[in-house]
Amino acid sequence: MQNLKYLILLVGFAMVGCSDLVEEPVGLLAPDGFFKSTDDIQTAVDGSFTHAINEKFWGRKLSIALMLRSDMVDLASNETRRVENNEFTTLASNGMISEFWPKTYQGIAAANQAIAGAENVDVAEELKNPVTAQAYFIRAFYYFHLVRLFGDVPYIDAPIADAAAAASISKTPAAEVYQNIISDLEYAKTWLPNTQSSRAIPAKSAASSYLALVHLTMGNYDQAFAEAKEVIDNAATYDLALEPDFQVLFDANQIDGSKEPIFALDYNNVEAPNNAYDQIAPMTGIRGDDRNSGGGWSVAVPTLEVYTTWPAGDYRRAVSLDEEVSIGGTQVSFTNFDISGHQFAKNNPYIAKYTRFPGPFARGNARATSHNYSMIRYAEVLLIAAEAAVELNDNASATNYINQVRARARSGGSWNDTEPSAVPADITGTVTVDDVLEERRYELAFECKRWYDIVRRRIGDEVFSASGLEGEKEFFTADDYLLPLPADELERNPNLTQNPGY
Repeated sequence: MQNLKYLILLVGFAMVGCSDLVEEPVGLLAPDGFFKSTDDIQTAVDGSFTHAINEKFWGRKLSIALMLRSDMVDLASNETRRVENNEFTTLASNGMISEFWPKTYQGIAAANQAIAGAENVDVAEELKNPVTAQAYFIRAFYYFHLVRLFGDVPYIDAPIADAAAAASISKTPAAEVYQNIISDLEYAKTWLPNTQSSRAIPAKSAASSYLALVHLTMGNYDQAFAEAKEVIDNAATYDLALEPDFQVLFDANQIDGSKEPIFALDYNNVEAPNNAYDQIAPMTGIRGDDRNSGGGWSVAVPTLEVYTTWPAGDYRRAVSLDEEVSIGGTQVSFTNFDISGHQFAKNNPYIAKYTRFPGPFARGNARATSHNYSMIRYAEVLLIAAEAAVELNDNASATNYINQVRARARSGGSWNDTEPSAVPADITGTVTVDDVLEERRYELAFECKRWYDIVRRRIGDEVFSASGLEGEKEFFTADDYLLPLPADELERNPNLTQNPGY
């Protein structure tokens, strides 16, 4: 088959997938004649999920871009493509965008192959559809990232066979993309089982939780509340609960036993080719740290204000940030982290969620960790319900759901044998949207959610002002709520138009 020029045609079923999924390399799959059983559908589905754990998607490029565009993570290095995302000077040629855009469409293409191939499998719906539903879910997952990042994007819902078809593709309005996402998630919710053998395989709760988040993003607060409440009310059926110890959520040695993750990307202790593994830990780690064979690369680092504005008694701060580490055998606090002598070392507390317990597979600098990254977890569903409740003037529900999250935050845990504290206290009085956003800022810190919150609530002018956590971002404008489409995609396809401001 000829090497097609269009990135969106690349399917890439390279199977080095999640540890709880198929791990047999199968190369490129030809849809004609391949799909004969539900196992064949599952193979294609697993190929779609594999693209999400690639270094070009969650392993580094997209995840770090989301961190840098937030108001909680600054840049310690000087690489141009990262500087552009951090300072809102992003060009259409940005090297991070040009890598996670095609990787996302490769995941979508694999899902489309699974969905199309399932039509050729002659078995009962109750056997076939629960497997196919995984493909609908992951397609929605990929498009949900794309539409929030770029707005109008090409919406492709079937395999593309030739370059001529690719050349005719144009952008689909964001509203239509959202409706397609909802349709996919509703199909997934109908057919997925209540539980799965791994949180890396979506269950019914994952579809419903994402429906809640999609509706919240769209401002459909009735639907957002209903979907989130459905998950909360059926937590026992879905085997969900808040993890008692917040540290466990970021301990690769223990996370598999937690009931809090709803859908996770599982880095599977299999080293993939072409750096297709997890690199978030080294990107956020401290230069010279004695842990992880020399510490991290000191790239994505919070400012001091992120730490100082976080109430000291909140256990989540201790888990989320490293305030003290050993460098060269000397125990030092964050006021002297530049003891390593590296030009990028910063005297700020560093992100600890990914470097502290990277698991047994972690190599030098904690590359290729054993982490399971929660794409959505039970605490977030509680906060989705709380935010929707605020919009619906249901203060009792908003108070209840926020306080469940806060109760866990003040309960202490295993990190440094932290005792329970009075912080954060239960929220009282009238809950506001700002209250929920602040709770999300603490609870979901550095989990790549904050940028989407900023965009969803259009609070950029506030958080990127001189009083913001990173100080003034002088180049930020409303156009920056959307990223530019990659320049090379525009060159290849004249039907695509650039977003405003680029």
